[in-house]
Amino acid sequence: MKKKILIAAIIIFLCAGIYSYHHNFLVAKEREDNFYKELDIFAQALAVIEEKYVQKKPPQDLIYGALDGLLSSLDSYSEFMSPDEYKDLLVETEGKFGGLGIEITIKDTLLTVVSPIEDTPAWNAGLKPGDIIVKIDGKITRGITITEAVKKLRGEPGTKVTLTVLRDKDKKIEDVTIERAIIKIKDIKRATMLEDGIGYIRITEFRENTAKELDKGLEELKKSGLKGLIIDVRNNPGGLLDTAIEVASRFLENDKVIVSTKGRTEKEVVYKSLPVKEKYTNIPIVVLINKGSASASEILASALRDNKKAILLGETSFGKGSVQTIIPLSDNSALRLTTALYYTPSGLSIHEKGITPDITITTEKNPQENKEDVFENLEKKSEFDYKKDYYIVRAVDLLKGILVLKDNRNQ
Repeated sequence: MKKKILIAAIIIFLCAGIYSYHHNFLVAKEREDNFYKELDIFAQALAVIEEKYVQKKPPQDLIYGALDGLLSSLDSYSEFMSPDEYKDLLVETEGKFGGLGIEITIKDTLLTVVSPIEDTPAWNAGLKPGDIIVKIDGKITRGITITEAVKKLRGEPGTKVTLTVLRDKDKKIEDVTIERAIIKIKDIKRATMLEDGIGYIRITEFRENTAKELDKGLEELKKSGLKGLIIDVRNNPGGLLDTAIEVASRFLENDKVIVSTKGRTEKEVVYKSLPVKEKYTNIPIVVLINKGSASASEILASALRDNKKAILLGETSFGKGSVQTIIPLSDNSALRLTTALYYTPSGLSIHEKGITPDITITTEKNPQENKEDVFENLEKKSEFDYKKDYYIVRAVDLLKGILVLKDNRNQ
């Protein structure tokens, strides 16, 4: 009897497996049939254009145009690159071109400023996060790709480009003429002691040497009696993922989750904090963010907050949390394709949402900022007067309170 039951169970199991396989096969077949049905429509449209359009167009122009539209319909960061554009991406051009020092993206089909980088022509010209570049040298930018925009913005050092900008803040349109220059960025803008053992470090971008420069700054602060730290990544457009992980590792115990990536076909990849020579895990930290904080800045901020190592203060960040992969095609063109999203240690995606700070500061809460950009003006001065920066003043007060509580608990 038991033998019959076992045989029956095996038969049921095999039948279930066959049914499941057959069902999945039919679903995949239906999906494939639907795909090729839609592809037939595309082929029909292409044939009609080839035959009846008022001007004769090379087949490559038609296909490239279709691919442009296809990739731009996916998201703001995916795009098709022609062989020339892909070649430009691969060629090392450092020191051979002038730039503005600006991070840009396509947001809601509009060319948008993520953030100007400090001490660059774009920064000095007053460009702000969220500004929409309506025209470049009088030519409308609607429909432009990131690659095309970068090409137009770059040029010989000393030459000028005029941007027609729609201000995100007051919705006014104005022309801004900027002179291109060789962009030289200082990763750690400032590392200084403020008061009562509270240190301040400003990170302008995440590049290859940022972690090493950070170590130097932290070491100097430590010698001066570091008790609490403000990490300022306002208007930091991001940079290298590996560097963001290295920086975060300075403030986290080993093997703590910093960020993970998940894609449709790729397995989840989890990035954890690394062993480093010197760690700063026992000091309270406040991270300053604003709407110009993007990508690697958001990874750092969320990693420290989710691991309960920092309080975030400022504005909701930009929301750049996707991974792009360059995929070459057979004719030397290429696809820049979004293949995964970044997820915070708590499992949230920040893409197109940004990070909401623990303590929000808006211009309405800072009367000085209604009149002028205090943050920008204080950086232009020869001496760093942090007391005129409302964000920093709030962060200092917050850290003072935390340090008092910490001292009381230790007594």
